[in-house]
Amino acid sequence: MKYQALGDTGLYVSELTLGTMTFADRSRTSPMLKTVGATGQDLATRMVDMAIEVGINVFDTANLYGLGDSEVMLGKALGSRRKDVVIATKVFNPFGDKPNDLGTSRVAIMREVEGSLTRLGTDWIDLYQVHAFDYTTPLEETLRALDDLVRQGKVRYIGLSNFSAWQIAKADGLARLLGTERFCSVQAYYSLVGRELEREIIPASVDLGLGILAYSPLAGGFLSGKYTREGAAEGRRTHVEYPPVDKERGFAILDVLQQMSADRGISVAQLAVAWLLHRTGVTSVIVGARTEEQLTANLAAAGIELSEAEMAALEDVSALAPEYPNYVPWMRTRGVDLETMRKSLIAAQRD
Repeated sequence: MKYQALGDTGLYVSELTLGTMTFADRSRTSPMLKTVGATGQDLATRMVDMAIEVGINVFDTANLYGLGDSEVMLGKALGSRRKDVVIATKVFNPFGDKPNDLGTSRVAIMREVEGSLTRLGTDWIDLYQVHAFDYTTPLEETLRALDDLVRQGKVRYIGLSNFSAWQIAKADGLARLLGTERFCSVQAYYSLVGRELEREIIPASVDLGLGILAYSPLAGGFLSGKYTREGAAEGRRTHVEYPPVDKERGFAILDVLQQMSADRGISVAQLAVAWLLHRTGVTSVIVGARTEEQLTANLAAAGIELSEAEMAALEDVSALAPEYPNYVPWMRTRGVDLETMRKSLIAAQRD
């Protein structure tokens, strides 16, 4: 297992993170649990054990996962090992329908952090992440509340999730202006069939020194190897379709993955995760599972090295069409000297 610093911090995290969205009581009847599955405590504990055995030191959860069960089960599974790992949880989503149940106001943050600490059975949260951009609360209020939690020792670092690039830049700029704790990481959806964050989110994150935690590397099961042109088999959450996938483009990518997996003797899912581990800016890839077998396969992706030819083949079939302003020649010349830029512009004019 490889480790690298999370953004500009001194916190080192494993290249794989165990996602715990499936940790939940199997007796619950919530529609969300029907979508993502429910492991129960025994299986959740075995998965945590497996992750720690291969060197994973980051565990990602959220206040809403399993309607609170995920945090409870993760805390129990870690037990005395809690001090040796990084717990990342989130705030934004509500448990109820009262006016102040949703969002990242000071009221919501202070209430939800106490709930998460209690469920996790810990005195501190290593990485506290804003789960989504709150259009109803000033960012200044959110940042000051999070800064207070860091100063109180209840939170060590703060991160954000599902923000657009302009929202990331605004949050970072405001934190610098106010002198509050800065976000150190961005959690975002990233997969071979979902590369949209490469347009703006990755460049913004890298430029600002933020780590990137990539979630749903298998696109909700589309890249599990069980999804084919003929049907979903067991691999895709067809009744939810999240994240959305362009099927025509997606099947073309699957064709390449299936041939490559046959040549290498490894699974389509392992290739999809390994590809992400080779991508610029990615700090850690969040993998989850419903079974021990799925988790074992996902964990094995950490040891897979892809050749330049394999990366090129996957790049060719999955590359995004350039969008303005990125198709303008001089917008693609960052990091080169002025003479090279001048030659590039002259060549573009001739073409």
